[in-house]
Amino acid sequence: MTRTVDAVVVGSGVNGLVAATELAKDGWSVALVEQADRLGGFIATEERTLPGYLHDTYSSWHPLFVSGDAYAALAEDLHRHGLKYLNTDGFVSGTVGDDGRVLLVHRDPATTVEAFGHAEDRTAYLAMLGRFLDNADAIGGMLGGEPRSPRMLRHIAKLVRRERFTGTEAWLRATVTGGRSYCRGTFRGDEPDRLWVPWLLHAGLSPDQAGGGLLLPVLAASLHGYGTPVVAGGAGRFVRAFEDLLGELGVDVRTGQPVERLLLTDGRVTGVVSGGEPIRARRAVLASVTPTALYGELLPQEAPVPPAVRDQARRYRYGRAAMQLHVALSAPPGWHDDRLARVPLFHLSDGSASTGIACAEAEAGLLPRRPTVVVGQQYVLDPSRVPDGAAALWIQLQELPYRPAGDAAGELDVGGGWTKALTEGYVNRVLARIARHAPDLPGKVLAWDAVTPSDLASYNPNAVAGDPYGGSTELDQNLLWRPLPGAPRHATPVPGLWHIGSSTHPGPGLGGGSGHLVAQRLIRGARRRGRR
Repeated sequence: MTRTVDAVVVGSGVNGLVAATELAKDGWSVALVEQADRLGGFIATEERTLPGYLHDTYSSWHPLFVSGDAYAALAEDLHRHGLKYLNTDGFVSGTVGDDGRVLLVHRDPATTVEAFGHAEDRTAYLAMLGRFLDNADAIGGMLGGEPRSPRMLRHIAKLVRRERFTGTEAWLRATVTGGRSYCRGTFRGDEPDRLWVPWLLHAGLSPDQAGGGLLLPVLAASLHGYGTPVVAGGAGRFVRAFEDLLGELGVDVRTGQPVERLLLTDGRVTGVVSGGEPIRARRAVLASVTPTALYGELLPQEAPVPPAVRDQARRYRYGRAAMQLHVALSAPPGWHDDRLARVPLFHLSDGSASTGIACAEAEAGLLPRRPTVVVGQQYVLDPSRVPDGAAALWIQLQELPYRPAGDAAGELDVGGGWTKALTEGYVNRVLARIARHAPDLPGKVLAWDAVTPSDLASYNPNAVAGDPYGGSTELDQNLLWRPLPGAPRHATPVPGLWHIGSSTHPGPGLGGGSGHLVAQRLIRGARRRGRR
């Protein structure tokens, strides 16, 4: 018999998990369909190097989730099913330059600015944070809400009332400004640039791409306010809490079942075909996929999609590729600056100067000579992830080409793509870069494991060309225009079909924003119809 439910959710990344859970909590019958053999998308914990070393394979840090509406709606239930966060009130991030200079971010902004060389920069930095916090409800509503809706107009009106036209224009100017230019125009010294421009990589941006000027104060305020929370026992327990909650709510969870196509009845999406079996949806289908897959593969050609939308989906752009590197250590690294032993997450970068070059090299198809290295030390917050006295590094590299055309340093043979030899050569470059600041690192490395851009693309169909962020986040493909100018809302041109995931607003990250937005809109709509 054909299974019929109220809603089918395609994809079990954070947005799919949030949407399925919130709909089920409201009494909807839900089927959650996932092509992989497990739930979670880019959320997983595995012993990838040696027994006893728990590595978060992909994503790890949850400030976006704990500060978002999805967490507010689900926190009590998730904690009841075992979710626990670990955090710090001390140093949460920092940057280490090639010259050994260390700058750190403390949860307390006043402590952070003590390292700034110019008094006016200390004042400007605190003013930047204060101005964002004064407008956090309006700006947060615009960045996290449905972009083309009456609610968005209310957020804009609130910003104009508070900031007047001059202040509102300043926010607009920041939106079309890159992070490098924002820092140059706001600060005299380079400390804010070094601390925060590398963070733009986590939003899919480079130092000179528009949007960085807006995101920089948002990122700074988020880390000061929420720190760098990690899940006790590994990010996999986040997924496990959702799995248990979904089971409690009676959600039909199907893993290892890719969706072959969407079902269409009289111009409306009414279900999916998964593993050769139809699953009917009375109310909605929510698809956490790329626009390329949605409009080019899953929707039948007879679906009522404007030709311009299909054309835009064909031309949808993907961003730089990425790599995850996991290193098992016999003991914690001996950092030149011993404060780094207490910092859970920091970057090796000279700020815009080096990160801008590395991004340009990657976008030209070259392996960066001096990549920005994201160094995570989750064991600082959660010692249970490693054996007693040991340590592990979670390393992220966000400036890579999917198909390397050359090596900026002229050292590595890229002819065969991401071969074992190329991967090992690039890992050695990265570890040597870290060892400049922790000379004893080579002698403490017991094992390492790399997840290459090719691995990312093979594992998750949404990581096209190794881009973990579901598509370029440049301004013309973000905010009002994400995913497509002709289909910028989560409600697609086809009735019954809703688009969620990192390719949609509010973009990539572990906030669960699009899943929450669509679930709540569907719930409100059903309640209004029920009252009528």
